[in-house]
Amino acid sequence: MRAAEANTGEWVRMGSENVDLPQTEEEWRQRLTPEQYAVCREGATEPPFSGSLLYNKENGIYSCAACGAELFRSAAKFDSGTGWPSFWEPISPDVVQEKPDYSYNMIRTEVTCARCGSHLGHVFEDGPPPTGLRYCINSVALSFSPVSGEDSSLG
Repeated sequence: MRAAEANTGEWVRMGSENVDLPQTEEEWRQRLTPEQYAVCREGATEPPFSGSLLYNKENGIYSCAACGAELFRSAAKFDSGTGWPSFWEPISPDVVQEKPDYSYNMIRTEVTCARCGSHLGHVFEDGPPPTGLRYCINSVALSFSPVSGEDSSLG
């Protein structure tokens, strides 16, 4: 299922919050920038080393740029040298969905937002301990919220 097909247009329950998601692709176009729409809704990839969050070292939470779902903690971010923000695990396994991606004659695993179905990037099995995973995520598919340095769980 492509990101554009994932949303039923109904209220989505995630934890204790209700989120009103766009019901049509036109509404998604109105909500997102052209770059965000291309990545999140059409599965495009931003050029390597171009994303605004690639070198971000601040303490905080990375959320889905399309719907605001919290996806990754800064404590799980690492420099993979690939040109995209990389994380060794999501905040919780249920905030992302993974599916096979056979595009461009490659075998990869696509990562999408579990709340809204937006394409985020891909996950590879060449990351650091403790998971050995590398969630390679487009900056444009993320928003960042800084958190005070007192919360050591964020890194």
